[in-house]
Amino acid sequence: MGKAYNIMAATCPSRTVLHRIGARWTVFAVNALEDGPMRFTELKAHIRGITPKALTETLRAMEADGLLSRTDLGGNPPHVEYALTELGRSLLVPLRAVRQWAEAHVPDILAARERAGVADTSE
Repeated sequence: MGKAYNIMAATCPSRTVLHRIGARWTVFAVNALEDGPMRFTELKAHIRGITPKALTETLRAMEADGLLSRTDLGGNPPHVEYALTELGRSLLVPLRAVRQWAEAHVPDILAARERAGVADTSE
């Protein structure tokens, strides 16, 4: 049996994993790549609101964490595709559940914000 991890422990490496999954753009990139590989420009167009710098940083971090692969197909200009690895694809189920929860509860959250007098901070 493997080592037990406790995310509540300050020095637990599982915090790094949770940080990656919870990073602002990771969820969007995983969802965008669900149906197959995409080029950088396709990802940028699909993930509305992301800057090229943020997308580059997100893709590099996800590649370093083993969540996606980067394939250089050569050519001029360079043709690079990004695809989820098996590990990255394993995130689809839990992220789909979070996405469905978020979309189903938008009215509840907006109503709670209104009652609290908090401005809508959606993008």
